[in-house]
Amino acid sequence: MAEGAAAEAKGEIEKNTAAGGGYPFLVLKIWPPTQRTREAVLHRLVETLTSQSVLSKRYGSLPGDEAAAVAGTIEEEAFSAASAASVGGGVDDDGIEVLHVYSQEISRRMVESAKARAAASAAAPNS
Repeated sequence: MAEGAAAEAKGEIEKNTAAGGGYPFLVLKIWPPTQRTREAVLHRLVETLTSQSVLSKRYGSLPGDEAAAVAGTIEEEAFSAASAASVGGGVDDDGIEVLHVYSQEISRRMVESAKARAAASAAAPNS
């Protein structure tokens, strides 16, 4: 996996060197994130939803299997929203703004899901 990324980066440097008159420059893009990065985000979401955190102190924590399902949904929806923003924006060459949208969407959706679960738990005994 790393060899493929290195070869791709080398190809970009060679292409940029040829186009730019001999001085290599490297173009770094952080969007879209690699699958490994997305999996790390997913792991961190599950960890946050299942362990002691500011979120769990206020809304409660989730069991592991439920947290994994919720985290997967949150990450996929945030990725889709950020990808849609990247297509429409067009101003952000390196992906920083899109990554910011991705991060905000994850945070917003995580809080919304915790609130919804807490509200459902509170309403369940009254039913």
